[in-house]
Amino acid sequence: MAADDDIVQFDAQFLSDPDAAYAALRAEKPVHRAVTPDGSPVWLVTRYDDVRAALADPRLSLNKRNAGGGYQGFALPSALDANLLNMDAPDHTRLRSILGRGFTRARVEGLRPRIREIAVELLAALPDTGEVDLIEAFAAPLPITVICELLGISAEERPDFRSWTDQMLALARPEDLGIAMESLWQYLVRLAAVKRATPGDDLISALIEERDVDDRMSEEELISALFLILGAGYENVVHQIGNGLAAVLTRPQILARLREDHTLLSSTVEELVRFTSPAQLAIRRFPTVDVAIGGVTIPAGDTVMLSLASADRDPDRFPDPEVLDPNRAGNPHLGFGHGPHYCIGAPLARIEIEVGLVALLDRYPELALALPYDQLRWRPSFRNRGLLALPVRVGALPPGGADGPLSTPTAAS
Repeated sequence: MAADDDIVQFDAQFLSDPDAAYAALRAEKPVHRAVTPDGSPVWLVTRYDDVRAALADPRLSLNKRNAGGGYQGFALPSALDANLLNMDAPDHTRLRSILGRGFTRARVEGLRPRIREIAVELLAALPDTGEVDLIEAFAAPLPITVICELLGISAEERPDFRSWTDQMLALARPEDLGIAMESLWQYLVRLAAVKRATPGDDLISALIEERDVDDRMSEEELISALFLILGAGYENVVHQIGNGLAAVLTRPQILARLREDHTLLSSTVEELVRFTSPAQLAIRRFPTVDVAIGGVTIPAGDTVMLSLASADRDPDRFPDPEVLDPNRAGNPHLGFGHGPHYCIGAPLARIEIEVGLVALLDRYPELALALPYDQLRWRPSFRNRGLLALPVRVGALPPGGADGPLSTPTAAS
């Protein structure tokens, strides 16, 4: 981490070890001035109690109209911008009530058998021995297949969607990013037209019926909602599966316990979300009035960034926060957010992560990282932390097995 006159910089040093950087900031004071990579000034909140309270504070708006300058987040075309991440009540409440019907616990739990089938099919196509990149071969195709089936997107169309999404997530050049967004927007418009003409048993058809019957959702909100579901349902799950697997593979005792007792998986997933969540920061917020956070008065219109990653390792809330503990009693992590903007797809994400871990452990009785943990390469993003690749060795392992020279445990347990 580098600082200039006490201003936090999200530079290469910070991104090389954000957990250590956040620990230092959190210990120093609860709120810091910071500058995003594009030079925008923001306020960075780092401690659990402050972050949790701010996530539910209605004075902190997500609507860009309340921004007085500074970082405004991912720049989207107006046709894709009318989504939950840019809305406050009452529009947010109205739209979320519609979208939430597609992500009820009962409906999502009903997807578990099919998610298991998809995971098994993906793993069956991989070699029995050798080296595999689990991001490319498993962590990425699993959630994209699940979300596309949920929405009713055909297998033939999925490669195009993944290509556009990958370009958007790869921090591409502005011109490439613009092309990917335009292509995805045009595709979603065409898809909505097809589903309106020939509806099926899928989430898009259900949303179109809601939109057309009582006009509770505009066409722009419909397309923006599809964009958000596709993007969020893909990116965060990819990174969470990859990050979680890397953490487990560097802890052979935890790996062995999970193989022996699958009942630990539910609590392990919660702990992995706390410990390895890709969501470093909640969506930016803009105070509608001057707001005091952590003893600091933040002027109306300024940009506030709430660090979920820092909050979830706050020792004042989590005993031994640097220890990955599948048996952690009570785990009120903020990996999926909190308050009215709590992640609508959290139930689906939990099942995908859990099912993916079970299928992987069943497929490969012997599994280890193919290089030391500290040599893994991460996306250069201050918003989402995820692996560029997760090379593993399957089948016959090197001397020492999963705790051998190719799998270096991290400092934390």
